[in-house]
Amino acid sequence: MLSASTIKLLRLPFSIFLSPLYFFALAQVPDIHWSNAILVFLILHFLVYPASNGYNSYMDRDTQSIGGLENPPPPSRELYLTTIVMDVAAILLGFIVDPLFGLLMPLYIGASKAYSYRGIRLKQYPVIGYLTVILFQGAFTFALVYYGSNSENTLWAPWQGMVICALLIGGFYPLTQIYQHQQDLDDGVATISYKLGYNGTFVFCAIVYMLAWLFMAQFFINKHEGYKLLLISIFFVPVIVYFVRWSIAVRKNNNAANFKNTMKMNWLAASCTNTAFIILVIWKSIE
Repeated sequence: MLSASTIKLLRLPFSIFLSPLYFFALAQVPDIHWSNAILVFLILHFLVYPASNGYNSYMDRDTQSIGGLENPPPPSRELYLTTIVMDVAAILLGFIVDPLFGLLMPLYIGASKAYSYRGIRLKQYPVIGYLTVILFQGAFTFALVYYGSNSENTLWAPWQGMVICALLIGGFYPLTQIYQHQQDLDDGVATISYKLGYNGTFVFCAIVYMLAWLFMAQFFINKHEGYKLLLISIFFVPVIVYFVRWSIAVRKNNNAANFKNTMKMNWLAASCTNTAFIILVIWKSIE
């Protein structure tokens, strides 16, 4: 039985923030292999992502708020061992999906470890750390889901989808760092959000989100599926409204860039985008 602190630091609910990428990728698969698709979901959201969270917490030993936890407990050796077991389980289950899928899993896990591991610590470099996150949590995740869930076992994945997922993560990730500037600096980490500043973070994220929407527009219009773009745009409206209101509040008072407001943004964005992309998956299955 795992301790309460270990379970907390795995931050399972945090996987919800990353699940829109899965559903977006799944909605683009021409012929879904449903049993594999379910297994891919479980591997990513119940093993890979929580193990990454736990390993990051073990390396960082945060005493202040982190994504999904306002008051994180101290990490233990049990947490570290649990993340290793979860990573091994993810790789082994990956081979059930497909041998190549199983071989690709260590690439994602390795990038995650390199991001947090004290001996490499990619997260301490604002640009390299940012690019690592958007390439692996965004583009590479799209490719994994697309390949693992596809009955055709094709090695090809739409490059536009990979770019869209990279940009979706790219426009979201700096906002998760905005309340941790001092905590990260104390740990020797200068995040891209810190380099951009409070107001710069909002401007940067707005630009990246706009690019994501433009690539979506090109992607869906080229496929003569403009109606799907309209659906996504409708669900983006509440996110944009909150984003603008929050950015104005931060411009007036930097204290508004806090854990509570960040979590509100995360939950709203995840709820809206998950709903939109799940509808696309259902829509595709009945077309």
